[in-house]
Amino acid sequence: MRRLAACLMSCLFAVTAQAAEVTTYTLDNGLEIVVLEDHRAPVVVHMVWYRAGAADEPPGKSGIAHYLEHLLFKGTDDLAPGEFSDTVARNGGSDNAFTSWDYTGYFQRVAADRLELMMQMEADRMRDLRLTGTDILTERDVIIEERNQRVENDPGALFNEQRRAAMYLNHPYGIPIIGWRHEAEALTLDDALAFYRTFYAPNNAILIVAGDVEPEDVLELAKTHYGPLAPTLGLGDRQRPAEPPQLSERRLTFEDPRVAQPYVVRTYLAPERDPGAQEEAAALVLLAELLGGNGATSVLGRKLQFEAQKAVFTSAFYQAVSYDDTSFGFYIVPVPGLSLAEAEAALDQAVDEFLAEGIDPDQFARIKMQLRASRIYAEDSPQRLARRYGAALTSGLTVEDIEAWPDILQAVTAEDVLAAAERVFDRRRSVTGWLMQPQSQEVTQ
Repeated sequence: MRRLAACLMSCLFAVTAQAAEVTTYTLDNGLEIVVLEDHRAPVVVHMVWYRAGAADEPPGKSGIAHYLEHLLFKGTDDLAPGEFSDTVARNGGSDNAFTSWDYTGYFQRVAADRLELMMQMEADRMRDLRLTGTDILTERDVIIEERNQRVENDPGALFNEQRRAAMYLNHPYGIPIIGWRHEAEALTLDDALAFYRTFYAPNNAILIVAGDVEPEDVLELAKTHYGPLAPTLGLGDRQRPAEPPQLSERRLTFEDPRVAQPYVVRTYLAPERDPGAQEEAAALVLLAELLGGNGATSVLGRKLQFEAQKAVFTSAFYQAVSYDDTSFGFYIVPVPGLSLAEAEAALDQAVDEFLAEGIDPDQFARIKMQLRASRIYAEDSPQRLARRYGAALTSGLTVEDIEAWPDILQAVTAEDVLAAAERVFDRRRSVTGWLMQPQSQEVTQ
């Protein structure tokens, strides 16, 4: 097994040498440019990422970042409402946008010879969005309906919203991206324009172009279309409320008659990938894979699904890319007839046994190889590659950090993983949640 792993790893390292070339620039107005050059197909992905997400919203205005994402598809001084996406489609491409706590991004995937048109339109809406009161009301209704469909009608989503709010005592990561309903319903045109004028600026943006392009050509196009845009003056570093020391475990129970499958989930406050110091995060990535990355081979899957047969599903998760402290978690879906209390006890026992028994060397080597392979396979998709760089850069990392990350993962030892687990698994910095049907309903089944 080790010989085969070594052989496969050497092949993967050879493939890595053919990965996309990375070139960076910065315009005079502060716009950062990252070019991911890959000539294997005549396509290009054009992305603009803003260092502004749900965690950057002013107090009482939750949902404004996501709301503005929708509004950016309204008109500009040069484009009629809807014309942006219609133009992309007429040129054989696709476009969309996304909002997270740390960023908002807009992208188009088109033939390489359509890149300049994408830049022209995206630069136009960076500073020249035109909104009316009608736009605000119409799109606000769309957001509320989206919340109805994705959150209000899904007990699991409502549960996760409550659980995340309990996870962060003071930090805005505890506020939902789509916004609290009562605040989203009250958003105004002035709210949207204030957020837009502050954060949608070249000195708060990263342009990422991936695919069949020459870096110098991208730079010249960017100078032409983005270069004339004025930066936001006085825009400093992000200012966010700090999370205070967490001194007490939090627990919650969410009951809803619509729950089809009860489960237990626990999350711990955990460090994220920090610029120049990614080792702890790398150990936590491997810890999540060891504990719950694969139901058939992971520690939790093997112990709870196959050996003890107390779970129909188990998982562990960790979001390493984050501007501020993130979370590490795991959950268990118990077999019918097993209570959530018994499921939680079984989960705790399995984790304790893992910490006591240590890490199987063969499993550790296999997971490292899988992580390396999945990262290399992602190089075949310009869009996935662009998202990797965009998410990392808007979360405070550098290009050097991104390029160093694969080697840092491979350098993690079993001792590093166990030490990281001991530091993170502090119940005082945790939230344990039970999602279940009302107890009276549970008893009768």
